[in-house]
Amino acid sequence: MKCTFCNEKAVYNVKYNGTALCREHFINFFEKRVKREIRNQTDLKRDKITISVAISGGKDSLVTLYVLNKILSDRRNLKIKAFTVDEGISGYRPSGIEKAARLCKSLGIDHEIISFKREFGYTLDEIMSIDNTRISCSHCGPMRRSLMNKISMYNKADYLALGINLDDYAQSILMNVVRGDISRYIRLAPHTGIERDGLIPRIIPLRKIPEKEVVIYAILNNIDYDNSWCPYYRDAYRNEARMIINMLEEKTPGTRQAIVKFFDGTRDILKNSYESKDMKRCMICGSPSQNDVCEVCSDLKEINERVLKKSI
Repeated sequence: MKCTFCNEKAVYNVKYNGTALCREHFINFFEKRVKREIRNQTDLKRDKITISVAISGGKDSLVTLYVLNKILSDRRNLKIKAFTVDEGISGYRPSGIEKAARLCKSLGIDHEIISFKREFGYTLDEIMSIDNTRISCSHCGPMRRSLMNKISMYNKADYLALGINLDDYAQSILMNVVRGDISRYIRLAPHTGIERDGLIPRIIPLRKIPEKEVVIYAILNNIDYDNSWCPYYRDAYRNEARMIINMLEEKTPGTRQAIVKFFDGTRDILKNSYESKDMKRCMICGSPSQNDVCEVCSDLKEINERVLKKSI
């Protein structure tokens, strides 16, 4: 199969737009969409800009770091910093940390590690051994978000970039629709034009890029990533959303893009008509929260109480 735009051999067939692309045209197609998202999600005209990039060592986050560096590294007013959150998952996270550190070193980008154990006193494995009445994501999600915001604040970042691809994004949208969670729906990244005291605006440059294309881009650019799955993923509610969207995409290519288009067309309307709670500060840790005590501190209080009961 030949490339639609030249006589070179095609490396990828884009079903949702009917084109076949060679290596060069695929990379251009990929990076063009990322550039558009960067323009739409950020203000690059500031005197100084710092982008904090969360990298797990997986394909999405490492490609996000790589492509941001490729597109923005020639800007003198912009600095990119990277960090990894170590949740403390035995046999899973160490490999990702190693690959994340290696890419950062090759790109000349500062890399830091922030851990659950150091910040909260427990690894995720320890938390699950203490409280297995809830799925791991209910503990891990809020804790990860808290640490990502904390280290980005420490680094005085203007934006926090996350490696979220089109598949992930469409799943998140669907999950919030199914739950009827309007508040969380309108708070989904990217946080374009949103300023909240104590919260670094999140950007997601890959939100229009299908997961398969992220994998191909990583391979074509020799990005060594960790492809292992979190051992707790089987319990995630996201799995159902993934299955539904994959089924719809197979029958109707372009379904994922349509879901994101629907989201973009409805979020601002909902935002203007929906009364959301004003952000407060957690009475315990001082982090931004919709309640008097944030999710993380509330969770840690319950975990500590369980530990205390077991010790008596």
